[in-house]
Amino acid sequence: MNTGSNEPVVTEAAEGGEGTAKPEKPFGSRAPEFIKARRALHLSWQVGVFVVGLAVVIVGIIMLPLPGPGWVVIFGGMAIWATEFVWAQLVLRWTKRKVTEAAQRALDPRVRRRNIILTTIGLVIIAALGGIYLWKFGLEMPWKINDQ
Repeated sequence: MNTGSNEPVVTEAAEGGEGTAKPEKPFGSRAPEFIKARRALHLSWQVGVFVVGLAVVIVGIIMLPLPGPGWVVIFGGMAIWATEFVWAQLVLRWTKRKVTEAAQRALDPRVRRRNIILTTIGLVIIAALGGIYLWKFGLEMPWKINDQ
C-alpha cells in the first residue's frame, strides 16, 4: 500500500512472525538519478522502458498458443514495466501475493491428499483405456488399423 512516504513497506507474510521482516521496495521509478534529474531524459527513459516491456508482453501473448513459456514472458514484460511504472509494480505485487497464497493452499495436507487421489484415479482410468486398446487392437497404431 502506498502511504505517500518513502519508507519501505513490510510484507504481510513477514508480519505473521515467520522468519525476519523483509521490506518491499518503495514505489516509483528505478531509473538512475542522473536520468531522473532531467525531465526530457526521464520521459525518454520511460518511453523506452514502455516500448521494451510492450514488445516482451506481445511476444509472451504470441507464445500462449504456440510452444514457449508464454506466461513467464508476459510476467517478465510486466517486471520490465515495474522498473518504471507504479501500476505495474502494484500488479506484480498482487500477482506475487496470489501465487504465494495458492502455493500455501496447495501445500495444505487435505488438498495434497485430494490431488494425489484424483491423480491416482486418472492414471487408473488411462491405464484401463490403454489396456482395452491393446486387448482390442494390439500394438497397431490407430492410423494403420483396418476396419475390423
